Amino acid sequence: MEKTCTEVWKNCLQIIKDNIPTQSFKTWFEPISALKLEGKVLTIQVPSLFFYEWLEEHYVGLLRKTVKKQLGDEGRLEYNIVVDKSSNTGSPYTTNMPSNGNGAEAKVQSMPIPVSINKDIKNPFIIPGLKKLNVDPQLNSNYTFENYIEGDCNRLARSAGYAVAAKPGGTSFNPLMIYGGVGLGKTHLAQAIGNEIKRNMPDKLVIYVSCEKFCQQFVDSLKNNTINDFVNFYQAMDVIIMDDVHNFAGKEKTQDIFFHIFNHLHQSGKQVILSSDKAPKDLAGLEERLLSRFKWGLSADLQIPDFETRIAILKKKMYADGIELPSEVVEYVAHNIDNNVRELEGAMVSLLAQSTLNKKDIDLALAKQMLKNFIKNTSKEISMEYIQKLVCEYFEVPVDMVKSQTRKREIVQARQISMYLSKSHTKSSLKTIGAFFGGRDHSTVIYACQTVEDLIDTDKKFKGYVHDIQKKLKMS
Repeated sequence: MEKTCTEVWKNCLQIIKDNIPTQSFKTWFEPISALKLEGKVLTIQVPSLFFYEWLEEHYVGLLRKTVKKQLGDEGRLEYNIVVDKSSNTGSPYTTNMPSNGNGAEAKVQSMPIPVSINKDIKNPFIIPGLKKLNVDPQLNSNYTFENYIEGDCNRLARSAGYAVAAKPGGTSFNPLMIYGGVGLGKTHLAQAIGNEIKRNMPDKLVIYVSCEKFCQQFVDSLKNNTINDFVNFYQAMDVIIMDDVHNFAGKEKTQDIFFHIFNHLHQSGKQVILSSDKAPKDLAGLEERLLSRFKWGLSADLQIPDFETRIAILKKKMYADGIELPSEVVEYVAHNIDNNVRELEGAMVSLLAQSTLNKKDIDLALAKQMLKNFIKNTSKEISMEYIQKLVCEYFEVPVDMVKSQTRKREIVQARQISMYLSKSHTKSSLKTIGAFFGGRDHSTVIYACQTVEDLIDTDKKFKGYVHDIQKKLKMS
């Protein structure tokens, strides 16, 4: 009894299913149906030319072996491809293409247009004149390496980004994943890479796109039946910069299409740059196969900038805007806005705007008044606990040691300065201060304050210590 085309294809699918990932099987083989079996030739129908191209490029070897196992050495596969669903009759017309049968890379074959169809068929694998077009890279020209301040918080990511910009697709940093919290400069660094590439290699096709925008474009392409154009456009790029990939979470179909675009680019030696608010291992809602590819290259994190880096960022902003501010104002902003570069620059812009509108020079008092919306602790009362914490951080000594009975020099110094500043900056009595710092009496506090005052008068280095800490308190 001869097998039907459905039975042969069903047997083929059983073999194929055991040899590829489940998601790939669902994506590329479940939509296929068997049409006919004539002798040793099995004809299957695929939903688009894109499907045909993908199968021939990635699964032709597996398909050839599977068909030959079912039909013998003379077994052959042909495709019936749904080319267009918008003909006058409303029904699709198809064209047949044989498998190349040799496992080589597939070539797009010409397809004669049926006489009854009077319009041209757009080949989704060719964008006419794309290489000649000036594709807008969607980059902000202000986001450059020159405007990106380097510090310990971003040195690895910046160095990797510079290496990628010098040789896109030619380093081991492919993909380059930049991750970190909100406002730490991920978008700036990612676009700086793109701008550097365009500056040195203007013929390179670079595109920056946010994950949200990519997802919306994909949905629109499905609605408009232009998925082939969508995929083809991104596969034609030399460099893709995808921002906020954590927003792929839960969008399975969009993940699937980006997975295939990613594979095409990576295999073609093109560069992929990604940004995320989390490290790849911490991303939730993304398929494992996509996450594994995100880990292929280098994952570099951006950390919260230290005080010196924040000062440098503000000075760079001031220089770019051609203005000057008192150093104490700059230090006040840098000291109090310590976890977000975006807020840091926003505070500076607000300060400059208010100064211009009010036509007043900005001093520390005015800065404190203007930046209440940015700085949470502007009006807080200074406490002995805060002073103790600040002094211990400055001298890098444990807080609990200051209240202990130890007589180590560095601990005694931190304790005495803490008592001195508590007397100067709080309304606490000598007895209360002594009790707070390890149950000591008021005479110990008096002795500590006198010792500090004497050292300020005789020891320049010690005077510098106290001055630095007082400046930090003043900024609080």
